[in-house]
Amino acid sequence: MRPADFALTTRRGARAGRTTLVVHCRPVADRVQPHVGFVVPKAVGGAVTRNKVRRRLRGLVVELSDALPQGADVVVRALPPAARADYAALGQDYRGALARAAERAFGARP
Repeated sequence: MRPADFALTTRRGARAGRTTLVVHCRPVADRVQPHVGFVVPKAVGGAVTRNKVRRRLRGLVVELSDALPQGADVVVRALPPAARADYAALGQDYRGALARAAERAFGARP
C-alpha cells in the first residue's frame, strides 16, 4: 500500500474503533484484491512491543482474510491497549471493527 493510499483511507474511509484498534476501510473501484496496511505508533510502546503488535495484527489479517472486503483499502491502527491485549482479544476487536467499517464503507455489502 502506497503512502497516498494510507492517507486517503485514513482521511476519507469509513472508520470503526474498538478498545485495542481502529479499522479504516475505503472502497477502490479499480481493485479486486484488498490492500491492508498497519499503523502502530510509538504510543503503543517501544520498538519490541510495536513489532510484536504488528506481527499479531498481520497474523490476524492472514487468518481472517476471507472477512476482508474485495476491492478495498484497509488500514488497521493499533491503540495503546493493544500492547497489553492477548491474541484472542485483538482478534475479537479486529473482527468487530472490520465488519463495522466495511458495512459503513460498502453499505449492506461486507
